[in-house]
Amino acid sequence: MSSAVTTVPAAPSEIAREPFSAEFTFETDCWDVHDALSRESDFVLLDVRSPSMFAQGHVPGAINLPHGKIVRSKLERWSDQTVFVTYCAGPHCNGAARGALRLAELGRPVKIMAGGVTGWLDEGFELAKGSDT
Repeated sequence: MSSAVTTVPAAPSEIAREPFSAEFTFETDCWDVHDALSRESDFVLLDVRSPSMFAQGHVPGAINLPHGKIVRSKLERWSDQTVFVTYCAGPHCNGAARGALRLAELGRPVKIMAGGVTGWLDEGFELAKGSDT
């Protein structure tokens, strides 16, 4: 007897490796971002929510750049090779993907921080308040 989980069999390992490893080229997680921010990070973390949401609480070290305002002129201070990591409110929000798409359309390397603010808090990490970054 099989369940809804096993009715469709899992892909053979040699087939599963490629899509699972490709996933890491598109996203990172809160733990990896937190760890990287505790040292000199090699990416720019973008909070793509509104300025008011950013001020209520954001990942320390993040820069607020709402996804609708991501344009070439706002990115000029960073080299073309700078990796951007976008995040929004959480898994229920598609702002991080919207921001990532805009960055990709501008030819910038980008990943999404899976979980967003919700994931950050779920991991027990603190948020910064205010609009100073």
